[in-house]
Amino acid sequence: MKRLCVLQVMKLLNNKRSQAVGILMSSLHLDMKDIQHAVLNLDNTIVDLETLQALYENRAQQEELDKIEKHMKSSQGKDNAKPLDKPEQFLYQLSLIPNFSGRLFCILFQSSFSECMTSITKKLDTLQKVCKALQDSETVKRILGLVLAFGNYMNGGNRTRGQADGFSLDILPKLKDVKSSDSTRSLLSYITAYYLKHFDEDAGRDTCVFPLPEPHELFQASQMKFEDFQKDLTRHRKDLRACSAEVEKVCKVSDEDNLQPFKEKMEDFLAQAQSDLQTLEAQLSSTQKLFLELTVFFSVKPKGGEKEVSPNTFFSIWHEFSSDFKEQWKKENKSILKERLKAAEECFRQAKEKASYSVKPKHASGIKAKLGMKI
Repeated sequence: MKRLCVLQVMKLLNNKRSQAVGILMSSLHLDMKDIQHAVLNLDNTIVDLETLQALYENRAQQEELDKIEKHMKSSQGKDNAKPLDKPEQFLYQLSLIPNFSGRLFCILFQSSFSECMTSITKKLDTLQKVCKALQDSETVKRILGLVLAFGNYMNGGNRTRGQADGFSLDILPKLKDVKSSDSTRSLLSYITAYYLKHFDEDAGRDTCVFPLPEPHELFQASQMKFEDFQKDLTRHRKDLRACSAEVEKVCKVSDEDNLQPFKEKMEDFLAQAQSDLQTLEAQLSSTQKLFLELTVFFSVKPKGGEKEVSPNTFFSIWHEFSSDFKEQWKKENKSILKERLKAAEECFRQAKEKASYSVKPKHASGIKAKLGMKI
């Protein structure tokens, strides 16, 4: 009987590392030329960014690469030399792509930087939106006017409290707890119903628009911190400098054949990134100024331990009030819609009865009528 010959391979990675690279290889379904094309041409149409991220995270470390190259060098010209195991071969092939690590770092940073800039921009846009709505919206002013008017009416017999020119914002979340004498209705529900009945022509219709900033936007605003924005922008500026240095390094050691389009595309990105950072820094400054003006507008004071009023302190009040108001607003709109439907059904019923009512012609039956028939 012939003995089966088992091919011996050289394993230079530890088991855990070899298994991780093996799993990555089996999930790729890509040729090495596709990976090389993506890295050299900054083209993620075939190899997506998620795959490039996995390749970068699993790339050969210098110690591993040294072992692989040492084995290959010592194996040259030997007939009985053990070939590298597949994970080791894969890592070595990746390392042959010109400036693989540096190029991939720049490509991935470009993607993550753009996502971070977009995220910060959306947050600042939301913050500016709610600030402007609370300060400039006529519907917000009208609702606050109703709160003041009904509050003064309820305290009408008290000279010191029944003629107030304003009120503290922390009263707003408490309106739902102020009940009528029979405890069947809250002050908040009454104000909501009064607003819809007297100030909203679209009440009970699909076109009816919620008059306050949306609760989810106010909640988002309450979770934001200006110091966090500042830290993020400082970190991104530092990371951008690191990317710029890496781009310069890659361009310096690259062959002429592999220099483009990397150089042109990355230089365009770096210039745009610098501009985007400056724009965001200016937007952050203007948003912070807008918020501080809003707190002064509503006479809100910092909490104990705060130097300035924080978005959490300010917007948490509005978030609770807007959530309570929206709940009542939906109920009152449904109630008004039912009334409209009931009135429409009644009109339809009356019109139907009128249409079905008919007068039968009266037939003449007297002597005169009979004589007329004979002639």
